[in-house]
Amino acid sequence: MATVTRRTFRSSPHRDALATWAAISDLLTRTNTGAQQELSIVAGIASSIIADKACENSPIIVSCEGPQTRIYCLYDDDAIDGSDANEDVLGFDPLKGDWSISLPCEPDDLGWVKSALQQKSNRITARDRTETKKQDTANNSQGATLEIDLEGLLKP
Repeated sequence: MATVTRRTFRSSPHRDALATWAAISDLLTRTNTGAQQELSIVAGIASSIIADKACENSPIIVSCEGPQTRIYCLYDDDAIDGSDANEDVLGFDPLKGDWSISLPCEPDDLGWVKSALQQKSNRITARDRTETKKQDTANNSQGATLEIDLEGLLKP
């Protein structure tokens, strides 16, 4: 079973979309400075996605050799309040080894976002923001089930 870590960043109006991406990038590259340039190259595209509020209910998914990191954004009153935010540093390198980042995107923008990202990075991709729920459901249905041997458990 894969380990998943969640972080939630305060976005608009607490900080603009570009500053939100910068904060996310800082978290992800804290222990992997080699990836800073690749994340900064896609800053305009990522901030456009953040500004569209695509990260409110669908996470930015960061996969690597370690735990998967899912990053959500808070907007409007939730961003001002900030009580649901969790921007704490991670206890591991989220970009360890062969890493990738999947950005959620509005269906109408998916074409141009995919094309723009392909020109800048092969590790950072876009997906329809509704795709995550489908993946989670598929993963849950294929996961291992726990079976308890009550007879063996109750034997003296």
